[in-house]
Amino acid sequence: MEGRAVYFVAPERVEVRDRDVPAPGPEEVRVRTLTSAVSSGTERLVYRGEAPTDLAADESIAALDGDLSFPLRYGYAAVGEIEAVGDDVPDSRLGSRVFAFNPHESRFLASPSELIAIPDDVPDERAALLPTMETALNFVMDGRPLIGEHVVVFGQGVVGLVTTALLASFPLGSLTAVDCVAERRGIAEALGADEAVHPESLDAPADGADLTLELSGDPDALDDALSVTRYDGRVVVGSWYGTKPATLDLGGRFHRSRISVESSQVSTIDPDLRGRWDADRRFSLAWDHLEDLPLDPLVTHRIDVESAARAYRLLEDAPDEAVQILFTYRNA
Repeated sequence: MEGRAVYFVAPERVEVRDRDVPAPGPEEVRVRTLTSAVSSGTERLVYRGEAPTDLAADESIAALDGDLSFPLRYGYAAVGEIEAVGDDVPDSRLGSRVFAFNPHESRFLASPSELIAIPDDVPDERAALLPTMETALNFVMDGRPLIGEHVVVFGQGVVGLVTTALLASFPLGSLTAVDCVAERRGIAEALGADEAVHPESLDAPADGADLTLELSGDPDALDDALSVTRYDGRVVVGSWYGTKPATLDLGGRFHRSRISVESSQVSTIDPDLRGRWDADRRFSLAWDHLEDLPLDPLVTHRIDVESAARAYRLLEDAPDEAVQILFTYRNA
């Protein structure tokens, strides 16, 4: 069977190509994609050619083989339906809705162990946000907010917004969202931020933030995050800057501040938590929050995968309009 797949072929150049999808092997299934979510952070780096090519695409995801050099297929948030099964897979799996960490393509083969069953009460579009929710949970778990603490979140893209929504459920002293885009600041306040401000208008809490999360994707924001963090505070860096350098002012105040700076990335769980937490437990928690939080306003665009180039151009040209883009596959 022939499918259609999104290929990143050069900086700011995307093509949708035919791709053969054979019948599933004895222990495989074939999935027909219903929707897939575009990562406005990582995929923009790939699209721009700013992702480091000396790294594996993602060693934890079998479908992302090779490195990040052109041409490549990329993406990791596909929701689909099992339409064919191999001889050793029970027929009862046919028609099941599943989530897969798989590139943007209309059909693909997978091992059942690589697929995640979608709860019946989670609709397709919410299910496509599973990696976003899992990432946001990881940031919050790494940040370990405490009662009464002042928290600042730099960056209110879709991951920043979901992180803000999770933090809003804690009994914090204050929660401040920071973003250049007015529309995103409005969503952040609707999701529970006490205030949402432009970076140039940010007034840090009186003694500084206890916890600051840098999720903007802008290396310059890391210096700002350090500057608003109080003595002995924590800065969690969830942004991936790719090949963009981060120049930091680590003299003066920082030298005596005892501020801790920690990277956070969803492919691993904090070593201090691994005795009690694993990926399955985190997925279960992610499904719960996907059901409960008011996330529908985050999906701003639904674009047919055949027009994939338009989606990435939109992220570049109209970031104030595009929060979360979903690909649809009706014609693929």
